[in-house]
Amino acid sequence: MNDPDTLPYSLPRLTDDEAVARARGFAERMAQRRTCRWFSDEPVPRGVIEAAIAAAGSAPSGANHQPWHFAVVASPERKRAIGEAAEAEERRFYGADGGDPKAGAEWLAALKDLGTDADKPFLETAPWLIVVFAQRKGGIAEDGQTQNYYVNESVGIACGLLLAALHEAGVATLTHTPSPMGFLRTVCGRPAWEKPVMIVVAGRPAADATVPAHALIKKPLEQIASWL
Repeated sequence: MNDPDTLPYSLPRLTDDEAVARARGFAERMAQRRTCRWFSDEPVPRGVIEAAIAAAGSAPSGANHQPWHFAVVASPERKRAIGEAAEAEERRFYGADGGDPKAGAEWLAALKDLGTDADKPFLETAPWLIVVFAQRKGGIAEDGQTQNYYVNESVGIACGLLLAALHEAGVATLTHTPSPMGFLRTVCGRPAWEKPVMIVVAGRPAADATVPAHALIKKPLEQIASWL
């Protein structure tokens, strides 16, 4: 067995009642999280975004290589470039460019109750776009050579923590995944060994923002969990 340097494991000791109360409280707050499609241009402090990304960076990862990068975009020019490129891909996806939609009929039907379309004004309106990249190579040194492991799983966990941290701070979010996303690497100036995963739009909801009723339908605990 390997004998690496170690430190004592540190975790606050809670009573059973305290542990249940904390878990339930967090679950209740996360149950209030909704994807926002209508943002205001009201500023959100950079410190909030920094802290949320720091929380994301605490996620577990394969071999502790931390195979993620968060490119934070606030520049109107870069947001506009992202918006224009993303909407061009979305028009092809929905068939709004006059051609056959890239998405199949079943996919488009599944999206119907959410009311999504090719228009993505939030990409320019919201104060922050956090473009998440998965580093296929690089290791901790980010040398572009070292193999990374369990990249998709690691980055997925980090994105979950990012969304939770932003929600805890009262910041509305939306995850956007135009396909293909290679243009994001160019706009954000990232290296070839990084793969764009998603855009996390972050900001304050518009005063008249609404949520599709369909989005409030969540599977109950007894459907998503098995006790063996």
